[in-house]
Amino acid sequence: MKPSDSLVTFSSLRTLHIESADMAVLVESLHQLKHLRYLKLVNAGIFVLPWNIGKMKLLQFLDLCGCTKLVNLPDSIVKRIRVQRDKRAKVEEQVQAMRRLEKLVLSRCRLRHVPPGLASNASSLKILVLKHVKQLSYIEGFPSVVELTLNDCPDLERITNLPNLQKLTIQYCPKLKVLECIGSLERLVLEDYTMEKLPEYMQDIKPRHLQLFCRLWLLSAVAAGQCGTEWDKVRQVEHVKAYAGDGDNQRKWYVLYTRGDNCKLDSNISSSTIFEETLSSCMVDAQGFESVYKMRRSTFSYVCRLVRIPFFEDMMARDHTFVDGGVLSLQDRVAVALRVLNSGESPVTIGSSLGVEESTVSLLTQVFVEAMCKRAMHHCSWPGSTKMEKIKHKFDKMHGLPNCCGVVHTDHITFGSQNPDHEENDVVLVQAVVDPDMRVTEFWLDGDLLEGIEKYAWLNGGMVKLSDGSEIGEYIISDAGYPLRPWLLTPYQLENDLPLPFSESKVEFNRRHSAATAVVPRALARLKDTWKCLQGEGWHPNNQLEMHWTIGACCMLHNIVIDLEEDEGASMPSGHEGVYIEKAWNVAEDDAVRVRDALSQHMIRSGVHTMAAEEEQAEAAAVASGSGDGKQEEEARQGQKADRGKEKVHDS
Repeated sequence: MKPSDSLVTFSSLRTLHIESADMAVLVESLHQLKHLRYLKLVNAGIFVLPWNIGKMKLLQFLDLCGCTKLVNLPDSIVKRIRVQRDKRAKVEEQVQAMRRLEKLVLSRCRLRHVPPGLASNASSLKILVLKHVKQLSYIEGFPSVVELTLNDCPDLERITNLPNLQKLTIQYCPKLKVLECIGSLERLVLEDYTMEKLPEYMQDIKPRHLQLFCRLWLLSAVAAGQCGTEWDKVRQVEHVKAYAGDGDNQRKWYVLYTRGDNCKLDSNISSSTIFEETLSSCMVDAQGFESVYKMRRSTFSYVCRLVRIPFFEDMMARDHTFVDGGVLSLQDRVAVALRVLNSGESPVTIGSSLGVEESTVSLLTQVFVEAMCKRAMHHCSWPGSTKMEKIKHKFDKMHGLPNCCGVVHTDHITFGSQNPDHEENDVVLVQAVVDPDMRVTEFWLDGDLLEGIEKYAWLNGGMVKLSDGSEIGEYIISDAGYPLRPWLLTPYQLENDLPLPFSESKVEFNRRHSAATAVVPRALARLKDTWKCLQGEGWHPNNQLEMHWTIGACCMLHNIVIDLEEDEGASMPSGHEGVYIEKAWNVAEDDAVRVRDALSQHMIRSGVHTMAAEEEQAEAAAVASGSGDGKQEEEARQGQKADRGKEKVHDS
């Protein structure tokens, strides 16, 4: 049968399964199947169901699997005719449509809402299944539904007024916050291996049975019973069966709870698995804590909190100990990993000095770098609008570069050879964007950062008006090795190798450009000097993915130290600040040369004295005077620079 055919010749059909990429004409004749009970449309390229589908009164099962373009269900499903009873006032009479529909399955749709009348008029509807449905924010008013299954509905926030609902299955609905008026609920199945605590709505409902599939961290909190953080959310449930998996065994760890049996709780998770929060004395030597770990104690504690959950779950799978049998605490494990990353020593050397097996040292480091890249990425990702405004303000204040968002640079990270024959080293290409305070605000490994910037439209904040009235959008700067773009400004170069002098504006642009880009070598030198594994010394990751994790973890640690120890006015990144949504200028239509020329001429017209220029003048004056202790003067100037670099930036 062809998609362009009609179904009129099959008027007595009871079951119909259609699978096609384009079936618009075929679907239009569905209403002629008056005896149809079962209808399944798979991967239909349709935006709406035909308005007259409500004529299918005997339909009992409707499955719309893979209808990714479907955004709305027609009113005819719930409202077939309108009757005007009085000439002076319009009275609408809803006539039941699909009264025999018992099960409705919606899968892979962008469904903004379910028609409100469907709930009350489909009086036989017992089972409602929504899988991979985007944009749907609420489900309400289904008095006949007794079983509801929700799987991967990322925008769903609220479920209300399902008075006869008995079984509810929720899988990966992260925004769901409200469950109300579901007083008949008997069984709740909750599956989400990413959540770290039970949803707050658990305190508002009282199912008799709860079946929970979650990560090991959350299961351990449930296993703690009255001493745990989740007790108030499960104690009112009559029977709880909770599981966490390990590999192929999805029920390796369990918690069984029965309220009626004196709140009996049974689990194969021991209460002794809770981490000790102390650092063993062998982890700190005579050099002192900050000298060894390159950070303050408070910063170290923050890092421990970041990786606490993955380290706990790793501990359940692998019991890492000292050589003498003592259990490594959370802080011990983090300390071992930091020593590997910042010392440049081999796992053998570090393990010998700390009393830990070489294999344990390597495993802990692997767990740590992976955990950092999964849980601390907000410390090293493109800034949101609030933070970006501060970055732009500081570039303008220090270097007279309005609307500048960072400096991009390419480098190579070399990891020493992993085998004893010293074969070719592993090299990772790194492209990074650095801010005025030496933070790495974005990095790209073995790829093209410029393509990423264009693809994700990162440089799309507000325009800035220059002194001549023209406007420029956001941009980053780089050395001459990069191509000139409207959003990527490089220094002026002599054309055709002719020794012609630059204009005053071009000279000034290059001077400020050079002063601003000087932050990159300082930042990268500090990064590699602090985290010596990036110099090819000591530990070598096992594969390319671990090399990427290692570089990422070191960049995040680099930024965390700056955030917590140097920029006291900075707020900690939360991971929730959104990036820009609408692009403010069309870089494809702008002219890169015009942008750079307009900016260079603005520098001359505005006559702004930058902090960098003032420092250069002060240094030149000191050298010219030739007086005083040169070493002391240089130290004073460097201290002045450091103080200014730490100056808090406020929105003007």
